[in-house]
Amino acid sequence: MKENLFVGSAVLLCEPSRAKIVWHLLDGRAYTAGELAMASDLSPTSVSNHLSKLLAGAMVKVDVQGRHRYYSFASDEVAYAVEALANLSHQNPFNEISKPLSKNKLRYCRTCYDHLAGKVGVLILDGLIEKKVLKLQDKTYIVTTLGSDFFQNFGVEVSGLQKQRRHFAKPCLDWSERKYHLAGALGAALLEKMLGLDWLRRTQHSRAISITSLGRGGLQKILDVNI
Repeated sequence: MKENLFVGSAVLLCEPSRAKIVWHLLDGRAYTAGELAMASDLSPTSVSNHLSKLLAGAMVKVDVQGRHRYYSFASDEVAYAVEALANLSHQNPFNEISKPLSKNKLRYCRTCYDHLAGKVGVLILDGLIEKKVLKLQDKTYIVTTLGSDFFQNFGVEVSGLQKQRRHFAKPCLDWSERKYHLAGALGAALLEKMLGLDWLRRTQHSRAISITSLGRGGLQKILDVNI
């Protein structure tokens, strides 16, 4: 099933314009065809044609709100497949990987669908493993006894996340770092928690995430991570 999804995604993304559209969807939000046309610098007609193919390939879904149609990834598995495919190329659709590392750019800290990615995302996962909060088992991460106390103190309810109908905690290969960051329900919950604490802040019209002084201090304190 996953192999078929990966192959199907690769076939659909062979077209550069279509790749731009799905890359824009990786911020986890839903967009109209007009918004995707502006973001991808394509004509509305071209975007509509590409979206029809992506819908037929079960890569995206559409939600109708009044007169508007909003497009987003059909599932988190599709988003993970798109991110993984970027690792097969030397550059992503916007050539970010060839640019110098900057704290304001996607390579340093960004969202990957609904979780944290980039250098910061990788460092956080490394810290969780180093502190023995998580450990890899059968291609997924499990929470250790120490980890249960860690997440409880941090205000993340692990038991509820484990009951969701999605992956709980899985490795997601980062296209810029070529190492794993944390995906799944736990990765999404950690991102939302850090946003709520004002450790992280979203950037308007971008997947880039900025780190506040509170965030740098907090990550240093709980994970010995220097950002």
